[in-house]
Amino acid sequence: MPAPLIWLGAACLGLYASNKANVAYLKHHDIVDAMPGESDQKSIPVNGSIVTCGIYGVLDHTGIWYENTIYELSGKGLVRCVSPERFLGNRSGTHIYVACKPNNKVLANCLAANRARKQLFTLLDYHLFDQNCHRFVAEMLVNHEVAVTSFSDLNTFLSEFFDVPIKWNRALVKK
Repeated sequence: MPAPLIWLGAACLGLYASNKANVAYLKHHDIVDAMPGESDQKSIPVNGSIVTCGIYGVLDHTGIWYENTIYELSGKGLVRCVSPERFLGNRSGTHIYVACKPNNKVLANCLAANRARKQLFTLLDYHLFDQNCHRFVAEMLVNHEVAVTSFSDLNTFLSEFFDVPIKWNRALVKK
């Protein structure tokens, strides 16, 4: 019985180490200015903002902000609209972060928000490492399929799409 726990621990350690290497790469290549939790700056999300929260310090979950709600692809493949509290629910993250320019101006795309709204209650073929929340966000931005599968991929995609390094500021959310 201890062997599966050891394997699980090794897998988590491998994910953690891989994540640290990815962050170093993203910063070195001016793709990311600050990862979630690294900036003391706070920003107010606007319609079409890209938001994220942490999942147990290893993974990230992303969505698109619209009128104080978040459009996300759930782990069951359902595109849904949730409150910020629900977005954080059942995850380890305690804060939502919003993608910004290095000068702290929030990055947003209203077309992405409108596309996400049109997808509400659509059931997609969800896969954690292929068709996931990061890919959903990227595809809402460009309105076609993209090869984004990880938070690292999404940061690279966002940096290219908005033509700036991405800075993740803590989101100021209305209660």
